Amino acid sequence: MPASKMPGTLKRSSKKAQRTYTETLESAEKEYGDGERAHRTAYAALKHSFEKVGDHWEPKDHKGPSDERARSDNRDGGNRGRSAGGVDVEGHSRDELYARAKKLGVKGRSKMDKQELAEAIARRQD
Repeated sequence: MPASKMPGTLKRSSKKAQRTYTETLESAEKEYGDGERAHRTAYAALKHSFEKVGDHWEPKDHKGPSDERARSDNRDGGNRGRSAGGVDVEGHSRDELYARAKKLGVKGRSKMDKQELAEAIARRQD
């Protein structure tokens, strides 16, 4: 994938993150064609091993689903669960997410659960 077409968050990320996204995208495009489904597939693979932190992707401590949508079985094409926009809900404690939200100036964070904190962090990072 030419660097000019790569999403900005990936341009600022490690070569491994870029390779994970690019290789999965190429494979998904062969399977599904050039479109949104291929890009969603590539991001899903990326989010399995990386987490969006600020304006780039960083390796996760443990591979695995990052949120309830990624954890659910979507073989029927349904959108079960909520996405946290690349923030690893499953791999962080509420206190860790709270600290990140505080650093980003998220208002109302003390009343938020883990999922809500992750979603607020994701909105701030975009």
